[in-house]
Amino acid sequence: MKRNILLHPDPRLKKHAAPVADLSDELRALADDMLETMYAAPGIGLAAPQVGILQRLVVLDCVKGEAETPRPLIMFNPEVIASSDETNVYEEGCLSIPEQFADVTRPAEVEVRWIDRNGKEQTEVFDGLWATCTQHEIDHLDGKLFIDYLKPLKRQMITRKMVKLKRELARA
Repeated sequence: MKRNILLHPDPRLKKHAAPVADLSDELRALADDMLETMYAAPGIGLAAPQVGILQRLVVLDCVKGEAETPRPLIMFNPEVIASSDETNVYEEGCLSIPEQFADVTRPAEVEVRWIDRNGKEQTEVFDGLWATCTQHEIDHLDGKLFIDYLKPLKRQMITRKMVKLKRELARA
């Protein structure tokens, strides 16, 4: 089932998400819903707080090519356990901040640990777009948005555009 994505500014997007204590069928269903929502948006990542659920859950799939096999990942309680000194700059966007993009500098490579949908601990090293996306989604779990990395003026400009967009959507 497709879920509604919260739009910035929304106070729920700035809250810390609680760790997932027990993997339930309900949480697995939420993860499936989030994947469906992310693909439909279309996006490459989505965190539970973006659909109004304050749990440490993210879904992502950075495979973009039509000819490539999708690689959906479901991560419960993801955490970066190591990151490179080398950095990358990617133009980031966010499903909660539609049509707004900005360059963000992050570690080029990260090692991430998480629990998969079967309750098994996983660890993987990500680089490139996967590293950026994973860090972006984990930030959501800590109440941090990509615009928080920007200079105040640029951040305020994007927030004003979002307030205007939300007003227009409310009228429609």
